[in-house]
Amino acid sequence: MRIVPGIVLAVTAVVLTACSGSSSGPSQGSASSSTDPGSTTAPVTTQPAQQDCKAGYLAQFTLRQKLAQLLTVGVTGADDAENVVRTEQIGGIFIGGWTDRALLANQQITEVTKASRTPLMVTIDEEGGRVSRLGALIGTVPSAREIVASGISPEQYYQDSLVRARKMKALGITVDFAPDVDVSSQPDDSVIGDRSYSNDPDVVVEYADAQIRALQDAGIGAVMKHFPGHGSGSGDSHTGAVRTPPLAQLQEKDLVPYRALVGSGAAVMVGHLDVPGLTTPNVPASISPEVMDLLRKGTGYGAAPFDGVIFTDDLGGMAAITSRMSIEDAVEAALVAGADNALWITTDAVSSVLDRLVSAVEAGRLPGSQVDASVLRMAKFKGTAPQC
Repeated sequence: MRIVPGIVLAVTAVVLTACSGSSSGPSQGSASSSTDPGSTTAPVTTQPAQQDCKAGYLAQFTLRQKLAQLLTVGVTGADDAENVVRTEQIGGIFIGGWTDRALLANQQITEVTKASRTPLMVTIDEEGGRVSRLGALIGTVPSAREIVASGISPEQYYQDSLVRARKMKALGITVDFAPDVDVSSQPDDSVIGDRSYSNDPDVVVEYADAQIRALQDAGIGAVMKHFPGHGSGSGDSHTGAVRTPPLAQLQEKDLVPYRALVGSGAAVMVGHLDVPGLTTPNVPASISPEVMDLLRKGTGYGAAPFDGVIFTDDLGGMAAITSRMSIEDAVEAALVAGADNALWITTDAVSSVLDRLVSAVEAGRLPGSQVDASVLRMAKFKGTAPQC
């Protein structure tokens, strides 16, 4: 597996204090698992000294703050961002098409990050083509499909993407929800369309790998999307339910990029997809325990197990979810299912979502050990995990 640079270099003093004894090595004693019975999180066997180190890191957070680390929300500008970070200590903010670009262009993001006790994820959708939020700041690039059609090699694409990723990093971006690894022959202007590199999964793997490497080498976290594959789906999850071909058919094409790139160090975004043979009817992939289990274990589609971060697609602005449930219901369902981070596009419901999540843990619907595992995964993705 490729060694991935941390996407955030700063580590708070409290983290250093909590893990100051982690270099002494494991103490004597039998190994134990950090996962509660019934949790959807895969068991991780650790020695007592490792448990102590991880417990020290987690001890800096209240339960509410742990849960806040598992949220990424869209912001309108600097004031909105600083308020939600300062008051609720959320783990990440999302820069959308509606966000005041002064947040990045005028380095207002610096003051926002100072309001966070732990390094803050600053996330964006910057694929190129029609899904671009930074064109006015760092220039535009063609869509994924156009890039492949131009004949540019994957290595040259890596070099060009690295230049662009370094510009993103200089603006304060730490996570890009890219690349889109959907395999599709849909028309260019359809929901996936020209966002897909190709209808050939091997071509998708080559070019997606190049973009992942470029983002990571610039110090930005990459996120593959939309698991388990939107490219052959019927419908647009922005406007309603999307049904994919059965799981057996996804194996042949849509799941190939994940099978090949699951060890790349990139996170994975799960889409709002109804998948016959995998999801329960009317339970889209983003809130489906079966989908999270498929990704975590890997055995159901011939891949290695995945212990990286699982993001949801937007839970607050896409009808595939909002027509079925409230944001509070959706975020709880996603985390209970096994997602590590719930994404939506506004700060309005952050407090009510956290109230619900605290109740879910206290009532036993969301296992505390599962929350801890997700917090540690998020810390590793940010580059601030305890060195146990």
